[in-house]
Amino acid sequence: MSTLSVEMLAAAAPTAPITSAGHAQLGIAVLVGIAVIVLLISRFKLHAFLSLTVGSLVLGAVAGAPLDKVITSFTTGLGSTVAGVGVLIALGSILGKLLADSGGADQIVDTILARASRSSMPWAIVLIAGVIGLPLFFEVGIVLLIPVVLLVAKRGGHNLMRIGIPALAGLSVMHGLVPPHPGPLAAIDAIGANLGVTLALGVLIAIPTAIIAGPLFSRVAARWVDVTPPEKLVPQRPSEELERRPGFGITVATVLLPVALMLAKALVDVVVDDPKAHVQRVADVIGSPLIALLAAVLVGMFTLGRAAGFSRERLSGTVEKSLVPIAGILLIVGAGGGFKQTLIDVGVGRMVLDISKDWSVSALLLAWLIAVAIRLATGSATVATISAAGLVAPLAADMSTTHTALLVLAVGAGSLFFSHVNDAGFWMVKEYFGMSVGQTLKTWSLMETVISVVGLGFVMLLSLVL
Repeated sequence: MSTLSVEMLAAAAPTAPITSAGHAQLGIAVLVGIAVIVLLISRFKLHAFLSLTVGSLVLGAVAGAPLDKVITSFTTGLGSTVAGVGVLIALGSILGKLLADSGGADQIVDTILARASRSSMPWAIVLIAGVIGLPLFFEVGIVLLIPVVLLVAKRGGHNLMRIGIPALAGLSVMHGLVPPHPGPLAAIDAIGANLGVTLALGVLIAIPTAIIAGPLFSRVAARWVDVTPPEKLVPQRPSEELERRPGFGITVATVLLPVALMLAKALVDVVVDDPKAHVQRVADVIGSPLIALLAAVLVGMFTLGRAAGFSRERLSGTVEKSLVPIAGILLIVGAGGGFKQTLIDVGVGRMVLDISKDWSVSALLLAWLIAVAIRLATGSATVATISAAGLVAPLAADMSTTHTALLVLAVGAGSLFFSHVNDAGFWMVKEYFGMSVGQTLKTWSLMETVISVVGLGFVMLLSLVL
């Protein structure tokens, strides 16, 4: 198991709740907290950052937790989310601005539009997202793809959902079902599954699932929600006509550099699997999301900025301007992480585990249901994966190698079910695509549900024939 998986297992390990409330009180607290957030945003138009902060405090109060501990939980979750996802968003924004100002994004989009027909565009996007999402964290994939998705939608005159949903589906499916992502890796270790078999079956299930939840579901989502790319986030054409712009090959290579570095780390983890080995320690550093994206930004200053004739002052100005539009996004995503941590610390995850012990259904369906319940309660796909895998691990004792791998994939599918206001990813998608809470629920949240249900369906189908 990789070092990252060990860290995430430790972070998700059950701790003593900050309240002694019973299950009924905790259930009421969750419903009230979520209702307050939705009401403040949709009815009173309060900023999402403030709404999430108030909702977290209300959740803790109804659960009977001491206010000082609720504040600590919220600020801890906010801080850890911004420290992790926030830095990635900032680096991704810088890279996106370099792509836009240098003409690199135009080069990619013009090439895609020239080679893909209007009807095949969603299929091309889901393929690109799936390839990029294989080694990347979901958040990293988003910040890399957003400039391309927004530009393709605007230039091609597409409904944003027809392009955005396939991109999100490709990334999300890989995140939940395919190693070397941390969730599946942790579940493989907890359940004792075979990595190679799980990887093969994960890819086999991921492909049709991404097609159904991406290009096909995007047709429905586009009818329900018609939004245009938010102007403040759409990469604009350079304010002055550039004498030259980066070539397509070098631009794509720059964007894929983080993919290559993280994929190299994943391969070393599988082949070497020795945390003390020098090569694995080096791979863990250069393949970490922060270093991989930072490397792409630094390389991009030369392959994109200098290639377009930028001076040092112009490069500095590009970096500075790239950070302005994401201030609100960082606060909202951070507050979503704070709300999630408050849910976990008051004992909601433990409550779900306690209740699920008495369920009597098939092992694969039980694993999916437990992961779904924890996902809905805590908003964290990783916490849902690790907690559910630990709970159903004893069921794998008498299973074949294939069915043990399917048990891992059932957990992974359940962990993606219906992302909503307690998930930081929900707020990322909402802000990047310029949607309301209701629109995000009807598109992103339902897409995640489609992935979860379809993924379970393929898991059950394979269990009958393998």
